[in-house]
Amino acid sequence: MTIQFLSSSLATTLEVGKKLGSFSKPGDVICLGGELGSGKTTLAQAIAEGAGVDEREYVNSPTFAVLHEYGGRIPIYHMDFYRLGSSEDVLALGLDEYLYGDGLALIEWFERAEDVLPESALVVHLSFVNTNSRAISLHSSDHRWQKIFGQLKTTLNLS
Repeated sequence: MTIQFLSSSLATTLEVGKKLGSFSKPGDVICLGGELGSGKTTLAQAIAEGAGVDEREYVNSPTFAVLHEYGGRIPIYHMDFYRLGSSEDVLALGLDEYLYGDGLALIEWFERAEDVLPESALVVHLSFVNTNSRAISLHSSDHRWQKIFGQLKTTLNLS
């Protein structure tokens, strides 16, 4: 199932992220896609906050480190596959262990290793519309996420 909507402000995009984080549970994988500058890291920051990471802790892109870990209500494993060539690199680095672990895996540039991701993953795609607006698409075949989509639409008045 897929839902698509326009976020006309940074505040709305952040609220979507916080809600996704608050609904997340151990073992969840949220994949963040979109072109450079579309807001993947900003959304990851909001998801981390919603999952209980202290808002004073700076969540930044792990582009060069590949993985950053944060403590929250559940552990957060924030990964960035931008510098990786393929799923073979993910496996060689042992990052696949975080995809089936006890925390929430947030993955930027997940497209580089889609074949190692669990089928239950939530895929969030951000498209740049203008300085403040983003087209957002949420997709998952997992029934739990599909129920959450309905709650998001109701809670945030998404159309």
